[in-house]
Order: sequence, then C-alpha cells, then structure tokens
Amino acid sequence: MERSKYKRGEIMAEAMWWQNAVVYQVYPKSFQDSDNDGVGDLRGIINRLDYIKQLGVDVIWLNPIYKTSNIDGGYDISDYQKINPTFGNMANFEELLDKAHQKGLKIMMDLVVNHSSFEHEWFQKSVQDDSKDNKYRDYYIWRDPVDGHEPNNWGSFFSGPAWTYDEKSGQYYLHLFAKEQPDLNWDNQAVRNSIFDMMNWWAAKGIDGFRMDVISLISKPEGLPNAPIPEGALYGNSGDASANGPHVHDYLSEMNKQVLKKHDWITVGETAGVTTTEAEKYANLDGTELNMVFQFEHVSLDGNHNPTLGKWSDEHVSLMALRSNLVKWQKALAGKAWNSLYWNNHDQPRAISRFGNDSPEYRVVSGKMLAALLHFMQGTPYIYQGEEIGMTNANFQEMAQYKDLESINAYHELVEQEHLIPADVMMNYLRARSRDNSRTPMQWNSTTYAGFSDVTPWLEVNANHESINVDEALRDKTSLFYFYQKLIRLRHELPVITDGVFDLITDNEKDESVFAYTRKNDTEVLLVIANFTAQSVSRDYNIPHNSELLIQNYPDVISSSLRPYEVRAYLFPNQKDESV
Repeated sequence: MERSKYKRGEIMAEAMWWQNAVVYQVYPKSFQDSDNDGVGDLRGIINRLDYIKQLGVDVIWLNPIYKTSNIDGGYDISDYQKINPTFGNMANFEELLDKAHQKGLKIMMDLVVNHSSFEHEWFQKSVQDDSKDNKYRDYYIWRDPVDGHEPNNWGSFFSGPAWTYDEKSGQYYLHLFAKEQPDLNWDNQAVRNSIFDMMNWWAAKGIDGFRMDVISLISKPEGLPNAPIPEGALYGNSGDASANGPHVHDYLSEMNKQVLKKHDWITVGETAGVTTTEAEKYANLDGTELNMVFQFEHVSLDGNHNPTLGKWSDEHVSLMALRSNLVKWQKALAGKAWNSLYWNNHDQPRAISRFGNDSPEYRVVSGKMLAALLHFMQGTPYIYQGEEIGMTNANFQEMAQYKDLESINAYHELVEQEHLIPADVMMNYLRARSRDNSRTPMQWNSTTYAGFSDVTPWLEVNANHESINVDEALRDKTSLFYFYQKLIRLRHELPVITDGVFDLITDNEKDESVFAYTRKNDTEVLLVIANFTAQSVSRDYNIPHNSELLIQNYPDVISSSLRPYEVRAYLFPNQKDESV
C-alpha cells in the first residue's frame, strides 16, 4: 500500500496516502462544456486539469459518467461499462485518466449499485412477458400486491410510493428513488458477482477508487415490513427501514475480498442513516470494508421542524448544534475509523450560503473560516467544484428555472397536490436547499455563460458570476482559492493535521459564537479558533509566545478580538505538562 512521508515535524509519521489527501469533486455536467452543446463533458475536464492541479488536490472524484437514462443526473445507469455519449466516449475517459495520472492526480469513479436505470439490460429482461421465470427477475425486488395495493408503506426519497406496478406480471417492483431507478436485489449472489466483475473491469482501466452511492441501503430488511410513518407524512420512512440492513457489512466485506483489497484505492461510502457505531464497521482501520464514509447528520440539522416537510426548510443551524455533531464524529471515530470532511456536494446547497454568510461583505471571510475549520479536523477533506472560489446558492426566482427531479417532485407534492405549504414558502425552501444550488455551471469568468459554454447551458448560470469567478480568484492573491491552496499544502506538510488527537478547548462546547479546538500529537499542537458570527467577540486562549500563526483570514491580528467570521490557526510545540 502506498504511504506518504510527512515533510515537517520532529518525527517521520506515516499514513495511508488517502488519509493525507484532499479530494476535488467534479460534477461533469456543470464543470466545462468543450463542444458547445450546453452540457459539460470529459474533454472539458481534460482542458481544466491544470487548474485542478494548481489548487493542489490529490484526487478527482467524478460524479457518474456512465451511459444513463438521465432521470436523476446520471445516478440511473443503463450501462456500467459505457460512457454517457453526452460526456464523450471511452477514449476520452482513457485520455482523462492518463493525463490526470501524468499530473499526479488520481481519479475516483462514482459507483451506483443500490439501483440501476429501468433501461438497463438486466431490468429490461426482468420485465419480459415470461419474466417471473427469467433469471433477471431476481436481479430486482419484485413483490405481489397486498390487499390490492403496494407490498408495504414505504415512500420514495423523491416523493410518492417506493413501489411501481407492472401490468404485465401483476407485481410491484421496489425503487427507493425514482420509478426509473429500480433497486437491485443484493441478496442474489448473481447480482453481487455481476457488480464485482464490473468493478474489476474498471480496475483494469487503471482507476484509483470508488465513491459508492447510497451504499448503506443495499441490504433490505427481511420480509420488507412496513415502516413507521412520521407524523403528518404520507408514507413510511424507507430510508430508516433500509439503512444499515442485516447483510450490508457481509456484502461489503465480500466486495472488499473480491475487488477492493486487490488495489491501493481510495473508497468512500455514501451511508444514509449511518451512526458512529455503524461507521466504525464501514470504515474500520483494519481495512475490511471501505476507507471512509459520508455521513449526513451535520447537513440534516437544519431540516424542517415539521417532519412532513423533511429537508425543505430555510432555517440556519446553530453553532451549538453543528459543533456538537462534528465533535461527536471526530471523537467517536478516533483510532477506530476514518472521517470524510465536507460542507457541500452535488446534493447539498452551497456551503457559504448555508453555514456562512454570502453577502458581499462577508462571503470571502466566512468562506475562509469554513474552509479552515473543516480542513484542520481529522479526516479526508472534500472540496466541491466552485467551493474554492466561493460560489453561492443560485437564488432562482421561478419554478421553471429548476431542473432537479427531487425539487420538482417536492414542489408538486407539497404545494400542488397536498397543499401543505404556500408556493412562496416552498420557493424560499428551494432557494435554500435545492440540489440545483450546487449544480449551476462552474464560474470560470465574467462572460455571458461564465466561460462554461458559448451557448445556453443546461442549467442557468448564477447571476453573480460576473464578480465571482476563477479569473477573478486567480488574479487576487488574497482570494479564497489561494486560501484553499495553502490549507491543502499545510495538510500535506504537517503530521498533526492527520494524526493529531482532536479536542475542544475547555468550555468551548458552551460558546454560542466561537468554535475552538486543538489537534495534538507527540511533538506539536495545532490550535484553531473560528468566530461563526457576523459580530466581533473577545476571547483569550492564552496562545503561547512561541506559537506560529499558520493561517488567518484577516490581514492582521487584534489581540483577543475576533472580528466577524475571523479564523486563525496556530502551531506550537507540545509541552506535555501544559494544556491549552
């Protein structure tokens, strides 16, 4: 296994390469259009590799680039071994992989195997007239009606029931997501073998790992029982019913033996409903399943108080709640498993709009504060495209501007069908939480379509691209881009960022404005102090005189005063008989 040597510190610690790495997520559809069809593509990513390399990251995570029905942004795969022609072809992918490797960048693919597209060959054979006797019938989850309706009360993540009726066979099939995304039956050994063969096929191409979509849902509970229905909800919570199912760890251990352990890869599982106890199994340091997991607790704290509305809210999470959750994950996994660190991705709104302050006055300083706060924690950081230049939520004003299936379905159900909330309230919720907030085209420059394309893009460009773009960020040496660049460099150089023990500063758990923590190893202490508010506050942390100010987001330091969204990180020797 490849290990990386640290460059700085009195000891030469070692870590697995992915523990010392930073990942840059590329949503191909919105990154760079090279052929002027309004949609990003592989050639566009190739053309921007130098930019990604300049940032300093180690790994590029590509959202799905496979052949797709394009119902859910490529997460409905119709052929796992072909490239979405909108993005290019296999030769383009192989060129991307080769050129990325030449630049020292690794490529992590997105693996979507809880479900396939309804257009996948397996499902098409599953629904043939004689399908009940077809071996592919058991590749999916089919059930007879119960009392003339769906087999159980489960709801889809994308609104409506999680079952669709097939007239030919008189049975229902399960889909936890859209009806065009039927769930695969992982209890069938033939399904697992087919998936493992496909993964090894990609391994032979030379890829560097997989991010695994909703992998915690692959093992459904025995008998598919009804799930509790949250107060006011229309359906049972299929996520709670399916997450961390009875055989999920058996299946991932099998995957590890058949595929993962053969390669020096980075692997991360998207694990809806995961607890810290379960995460210790998924991402255990023994390496028998995955390297790390994405958990969703910290990005679920600002959901609606009305359980019927779920994620749809425009609330801002309190620092107390956010800090408590982040600290829980830091402490619980220490020495047992490995954290992934993220503020946003293709499914989450923009971090600055959600956790910081996207006003012109505070956008950059709050973005730097969020970046430093996260990147100095223990785990592998993920940067979502545009995060490094401070892109914000889209602020769409009309429903017609939205393209995201989840958003459109939610509006239809909550406003038009069930009349649970007024249209203007739902529009506020969409502006705060819609997945389209993160999917607007990458803002390269101030031209009409932000340098993403020369024609109208598939999704509108954020109107603020005239002032927020890569060109502006690269010209300004105090920009968020260079701040991220420095954070990445520090992670590569300082052992304490990877191996240091995480602790809150004494009594910080009661502070409503400041998040302050340390990372300590045998030789060094890293102290991080972050003001999470738009007000100036005073704090005194008795910073040693021999400390080095590693990074800050203001040009100077004013004694014990912390200005709005100010962050500072200090490094000093570990005097083991003293505490901070």
